Amino acid sequence: MESPQLALLLSRAAMLQEVGSARPDAPVVEPGRTHRPAVTRRTRTALATSLHRLADSVAPRPAPCRTVTPAH
Repeated sequence: MESPQLALLLSRAAMLQEVGSARPDAPVVEPGRTHRPAVTRRTRTALATSLHRLADSVAPRPAPCRTVTPAH
């Protein structure tokens, strides 16, 4: 029986907070500006280069081609 009562109390408090923020004289909170670093291009290039080098070192090497010369 305590769960529905507790839920009603909490929902009422949340509702009153939301209603108060919709008032015309409510304080306005400016959204924070996100600063995006300019190093993303360089980081992507470095990562791509590293992955290519890793793939080259891990990739199996082709077997040497042994040519069979026909006997004359």
